[in-house]
Amino acid sequence: MHDYHVMLGQWDLVCSSKSLKQMAQSVYMGGVLGGGIIFGSLSDRFGRKSILIWSYLHLAVSGTLTAFSPSFIAYCIFRFLCGMAVSGIILTTLSLSMEWTPTRTRALLGTLNGHCYTSGQLILAGVAYGIRNWQLLQIVVSAPFFVFFLYSWWFTESARWLVLNNKSEVAVKHLKKVAAFNGKKEEGDKITPELLKSEMQREILSAKQALPIISLFRTPTMRRISCCLSCAWFSASFAYYGLAMDLQNFGVSIFLIQVIFGAIDFPAKFSSFLFMTYIGRRATIAGFLIFSGLMILSNIFVPQDMTVLRTAFAVFGKGGLAGAFVCVYLFTSELYPTVVRQTGMGFTNIMARIGAMIAPMVQMTADYFNFLPLVIYGTAPVLSGVIASFLPETLNTPLADTVEDVVNRGKKYTKEEIPLQNEQPEKENTDDYVYKAVF
Repeated sequence: MHDYHVMLGQWDLVCSSKSLKQMAQSVYMGGVLGGGIIFGSLSDRFGRKSILIWSYLHLAVSGTLTAFSPSFIAYCIFRFLCGMAVSGIILTTLSLSMEWTPTRTRALLGTLNGHCYTSGQLILAGVAYGIRNWQLLQIVVSAPFFVFFLYSWWFTESARWLVLNNKSEVAVKHLKKVAAFNGKKEEGDKITPELLKSEMQREILSAKQALPIISLFRTPTMRRISCCLSCAWFSASFAYYGLAMDLQNFGVSIFLIQVIFGAIDFPAKFSSFLFMTYIGRRATIAGFLIFSGLMILSNIFVPQDMTVLRTAFAVFGKGGLAGAFVCVYLFTSELYPTVVRQTGMGFTNIMARIGAMIAPMVQMTADYFNFLPLVIYGTAPVLSGVIASFLPETLNTPLADTVEDVVNRGKKYTKEEIPLQNEQPEKENTDDYVYKAVF
């Protein structure tokens, strides 16, 4: 922490300029937002692997240069570039891993990826505790991405992306290599470009029929889904980063609070998984958001000297938001039909990035009233939790392919019709046939 204050004094981020600290955090989140928009579309055009390789190098270079920033403006520029690279890595890694994973294990993979993110938080706390010089710490956390950049050249491009971009021959070559690696060489040899196109016909057709973003608001049902999800994504990200970026104000060692904030994610995400599976998506997202907001608001009434209780409320609030994130990712992909699913995911992710970008700025309201940031951070998820209760439930329902499917799913059914709806067999992804042959 001593070197943190040295950094503030080095660039005169005190007194009338202290609000620039929050500005730097917002600039970083602005980079995450920009990276999501830019790299998301680029990965669809040039492939997941190439954008991931570039993002690794981008983060390694910009992160290292951040440590040698001669001024606060240069620091903000490099942090903006770091945010862009982080967003590129997250988006392309998620797409690449999910597109190489069978449907039956994608939920498990998503949970494991979330736990890897949490593990990184815990490791960072330990590294930061041992390295108090912020410039050296910045170099240490950036250097591994040079290694990631080198070995990422051996990654295999998404077979699904290759097929959708008329590169079926290359996709077959990669699939056969994977099949041989998994001890299924004979099954892999049966895969041909024609078979691959046939089995993925629905995805190819959906990609050609992808609708513009206005389709998310064209019908009353789609408007309700888009507005409710936007509120959920915005508030979860807004409150999450509002808490995470203000760790030094809890009166506890910033290294210890970082560990606690990271550790709470493990039970929170596991609980969210159980609630989603046995209770439903709508109740889970609404419950976790409202619970988190109430925990944050509770700290308004706790005296500053009761640091243990204040920390406990903040930790439970942050854990609830982590659980909400797990649910909203899955819920969003299930609510939007195939023809606008990627568009819907992109739109809601933008809302989340806007929330994260605004979150640090709210800290400046404490100059007027000390409790005002907590009021804002706590009220947003409570209201969004109430709004999320108006979303349709998707537990044990087949994925929708068209907007008409979503509209029909949102209609009211009689008691006799409801069982018939639930008894419809879930549609299997067309590429699952291929996955079963190679995995």
